[in-house]
Amino acid sequence: MKLLHRHIFANVALTSLAAVGLFAFVLMIGNALRDLLGYLLAGQLELETFLQLIGLLIPFVVSYALPMGILTGVLLVLGRMSSDREIIAIRAAGVSVAGISAPILFFALLGTAASLAVNFQFMPSARLAYQRELAQAVRQNPLSFIVPKTFIRDFPGIVLYVGEKRGDATLQNFWLWEVDPQGRVKRFARADTGRLDYDEENNKLVLTLENAQAEQRDEKDPENFSVVRAAAAWDRATFDLPLDRVTGARTVRTKLKWQTYDQLLAEWRRLGDPDPAVSQVERERKRMKVQITIQEKCAMAFSVLSFALIAIPLGIKVSRKETSANLGIALALAMSYYFATIVVGWFDNKPELRPDLLMWLPNLAFQTLGIWMFRKVDRS
Repeated sequence: MKLLHRHIFANVALTSLAAVGLFAFVLMIGNALRDLLGYLLAGQLELETFLQLIGLLIPFVVSYALPMGILTGVLLVLGRMSSDREIIAIRAAGVSVAGISAPILFFALLGTAASLAVNFQFMPSARLAYQRELAQAVRQNPLSFIVPKTFIRDFPGIVLYVGEKRGDATLQNFWLWEVDPQGRVKRFARADTGRLDYDEENNKLVLTLENAQAEQRDEKDPENFSVVRAAAAWDRATFDLPLDRVTGARTVRTKLKWQTYDQLLAEWRRLGDPDPAVSQVERERKRMKVQITIQEKCAMAFSVLSFALIAIPLGIKVSRKETSANLGIALALAMSYYFATIVVGWFDNKPELRPDLLMWLPNLAFQTLGIWMFRKVDRS
């Protein structure tokens, strides 16, 4: 019996880890293409920084790939064993479905523990480091973000346009617009030529314009072009652009999903204390969002066990050797689970419905279905 359990455990573990690696790679490539590839091709990120950011993506994608990978691994192993009549032979030897499932469920529990660690510690830390590293790349190499014949909106509150860029810093046909939060132009400047230098000691950009013209709009009605508060022209003008103003603050805003368990718990307790500056209703709303985040991370981790419970009877019953078919089944199940989680998330502004507890409904549904299928297969 121990030999059988070791055999099943080893096969499920190796296949699941391979599937986790596959899904993590696919998700990582998707995130890299969306967030980083454009910067890399435009020369805005050095290769070393790009590879470092790719590494920081791993914990983030693993948090999603781990449940899908274990689901796929169980389906592949049991599907192959059932197709080869190994399951029939094992049951003929007096081993029940529960006996076959024991090493798989043990591995699923290990996966659940690993997923909890990833969701509450490794993923938040890596995600925050990823965002900080990307923001730091803007500050450390700001000149590379000037791409000719492109409206550059990487800098909050400012839109830049350069007709031509010669060398690293000499600009031709330079335009700069300063906009308000509604995207309306407050001030703009234009110059035939310009130069952009980085003052590392003072952490600022130094913009030197030649043959420059500037105009300031009416703050109350910036879209009224007939009203101009001030206009000026210079043969040569120099402007300082502090990087904290251009690229945002040095600290990246931490989303709830990027916080560790200790940080979430501290935030939950803080929101429970009276605060004269924040209304009771607002504090309760924010507190519910923290509760939803904690429950969502927990539910995502326990989805590993839920997927295993439904994959065991499904893998035995379907009896498929084909990898593509099992991958398709695994993806369909995983997508239905994640879609149900998203639907529950739509109720985050309705605390009376307890959306934090509703996060467990997909797990409950999958586990109920898995146990029902489990008993049905065991009786057959």
